Amino acid sequence: MVAACAGVQTIGVAAARRAALAAQGFADPSPSGQVTRRHLQRVLGRTRLLQLDSVNVAVRAHYVPLLSRLGPYPRQLLDDAAWSPSARRPRLLVECWAHEACLLPVEDWPLLLSGAKPAGWWRGYGRLAEREPGLVDDVLAAVKELGPVGAGRLEAELGAAGRPQRGVWWNRSEVKRICEWLFGTGQLTTGTRRNFQRLYDLPERVLPSEVLAATPVPADEAARALVSRAGSALGVATEPDLRDYYRLGPDRCQQAVAELVEAGELEPVVVRSWGSTAYRHADARTPRRVTGAALLCPFDPLIWSRARTERLFGFHYRIEIYVPEPQRRFGYYVFPFLLDGALVARVDLKADRGAGLLRVPGAFAEPGTDYGRVTGALAGALREMAGWLGLDGVAVGRRGDLAAPLAEVLR
Repeated sequence: MVAACAGVQTIGVAAARRAALAAQGFADPSPSGQVTRRHLQRVLGRTRLLQLDSVNVAVRAHYVPLLSRLGPYPRQLLDDAAWSPSARRPRLLVECWAHEACLLPVEDWPLLLSGAKPAGWWRGYGRLAEREPGLVDDVLAAVKELGPVGAGRLEAELGAAGRPQRGVWWNRSEVKRICEWLFGTGQLTTGTRRNFQRLYDLPERVLPSEVLAATPVPADEAARALVSRAGSALGVATEPDLRDYYRLGPDRCQQAVAELVEAGELEPVVVRSWGSTAYRHADARTPRRVTGAALLCPFDPLIWSRARTERLFGFHYRIEIYVPEPQRRFGYYVFPFLLDGALVARVDLKADRGAGLLRVPGAFAEPGTDYGRVTGALAGALREMAGWLGLDGVAVGRRGDLAAPLAEVLR
């Protein structure tokens, strides 16, 4: 145990929490004017990536971490940086399998394709690729000819159902699986999106030339770089926390952590009550206070590790999308509410675009909450989100102990 080692600093959970919040950008000053690409890059310099998710009941997940850290901003700013580059505004972000499917800075592409990460969900499709190399070739040729192109059109072009023969007729579901395998292995990426549908393209038509021309990164070196990025994004973290950020394998991560400790980029520390070794990044800072209010989507990197969220904030959080409605405790798509460095409440959110309302079916306070202080700040955050989404107002339902006082403040 590190606790027994001489010279290892012991810190409290409150200090670790403030370091984590600062590492994620919650201690940075808010923009004083219009939000620009420079602000977007500042946030990505903190979080390192944005997780993608298809759920759109409130707003898609990759947009919200920027709102939480910058306030209202034009979502087109992120769309242009990821999917609609131009000569004046080159691509900043590329889709890759990192923590999950994520947007990450284009310069990090070689690290993720270095072999440092174990294969993810697509590894089972590798057997299909080995068995049907012709299908792999046909998909790549079709993307080269048609791309950026969606899986549906590729299935129609290469599948047999009522189509004129174009060489081999492939099973449509196999076409889709090969598309996903090629995306997972980096042989395809997302050229752009249309109504959030991924349109596949070849990396050489998506990535900047300097990224494509970069010298391949050895896997061990890439693992060190990814663990260092994770450490910078987390501030203070256990080895499993560092491993989870980019979903590295345990052996590779443990070796990288040891090498980064030796190099002075990570410092072992003891966090009271954590029960395992923690590591503080050399760039981590621990502000005396963290202030401000923010709604956090379920896939915000501050809270996506539920065990870490509980260790840092004493906040038990589970996403209940897949829980049958009668068994849900808090709701379908619940946003924790961060206020002055603590998670003090949670709200179930739904954007009712037809009625022009941000609906709050349920609102729940954490134990010991000062209702007056929290409801005022939460009402402001909800109004801000509604305006950012182009909705006219906020409507609060009846579920939860915070619903009635919140509705009163919003009235």
